[in-house]
Amino acid sequence: MTSILTNAAAMSALQTLRSINNNMDETQAHVSTGLRVGSAADNAAYWSIATTMRSDNMALSAVQDALGLGAAKVDTAYAGMNSSIDVVKEIKKKLVTATEDGVDKTKINEEIKQLQGQLKSISEAASFSGENWLEANISGGSLDKASVVASFVRDSSGSVSVKKVDYTLDATTVLFDKAGSNTGILDQKNSTGKDGVVVNVNVNGTVGSTNVVKYTTAEVSTAVTAATGGFDAGGKIAWTVASDGAGAGRGYVMVGNDTWVEAVEQDKGVNNGQETFATDAGTNLWAIDLTKASTDGSESVSGFSISNATTSEELDGLIQNVDNALKSMTSAASALGSISSRIGLQEEFVSQLSSAIDKGVGRLVDADMNEESTRLKALQTQQQLAIQSLSIANSASQNVLSLFR
Repeated sequence: MTSILTNAAAMSALQTLRSINNNMDETQAHVSTGLRVGSAADNAAYWSIATTMRSDNMALSAVQDALGLGAAKVDTAYAGMNSSIDVVKEIKKKLVTATEDGVDKTKINEEIKQLQGQLKSISEAASFSGENWLEANISGGSLDKASVVASFVRDSSGSVSVKKVDYTLDATTVLFDKAGSNTGILDQKNSTGKDGVVVNVNVNGTVGSTNVVKYTTAEVSTAVTAATGGFDAGGKIAWTVASDGAGAGRGYVMVGNDTWVEAVEQDKGVNNGQETFATDAGTNLWAIDLTKASTDGSESVSGFSISNATTSEELDGLIQNVDNALKSMTSAASALGSISSRIGLQEEFVSQLSSAIDKGVGRLVDADMNEESTRLKALQTQQQLAIQSLSIANSASQNVLSLFR
């Protein structure tokens, strides 16, 4: 049936053309943006996942920057620690040289003092972005905790967290304690080989404990023999020079099992300053020599001094202290090296993870340009055919006029 009021063919052609135009708009949007899912209206589930993962990827980008900063901090601390190890090795070498007979220890001490100053300079300079891992405020053996951002994690429940790599700053990793308690590797005080012993001394009526240098029986025997001295009072007294009863004598008194302290021989008549520890044959008094008192019987690697009076035993103790410090420093350097290696691995992983997330998001929302270009070409052809069809449908009503001619 042909009607001049209703053109069904034109209406059908127009509807087809509208559908084709809508498809073309969608396809052109895919081509221009490169996205198959560009908004929640396209695919709410995929759009939500892609938006979340893009946000996480931005966080991973910040983690990459933080890893770079952390690597710089670790490298700075490692460089400082490694340089300090070289300096301490040189100090150890100087101390070994000082054990040679006839060497001027005061000259060697001048060199050691310069090296000790260099240790402080290195630790102060080993700072990056205001952080110094070689100097820290250590309190009671634990610290400040240094850390490096390592990763951004989202668990199965959707909770997010930032993970860090920690480096403990304590007496085994820090060279100098800025808190002043001297608990760092280089400023902590250690025995120099001549341990002290605490004894009570009566000085002018006031009794107080004093830490004095301790000697063994073997050491005293060697000193007595070398000075052609002797023992008295049942082996409780030893002298290194002849006893003359007028205070000229000098030696040792036993204050415990295999424990001796240096003492001064005094005349009975003038012995009113110190408590008497022993007498020899009831004639001469022996009292502790307070000039041999030691405040703590220890030294730090960065603060000791030597002189020509420094004994071989004390040098051995200092060498042992320096060697102990080297072991601690080597261990700390190893820890820093391990962290540096871990940061390098983490940087590589984060980079790969970021790329994997990009690919995963792309699979969800990116448009297949080969498919879209083919589809666009087909839609353009369909559009032309639909326009032609609409034109034919519109011209059908003109044919009715021929019926009235």
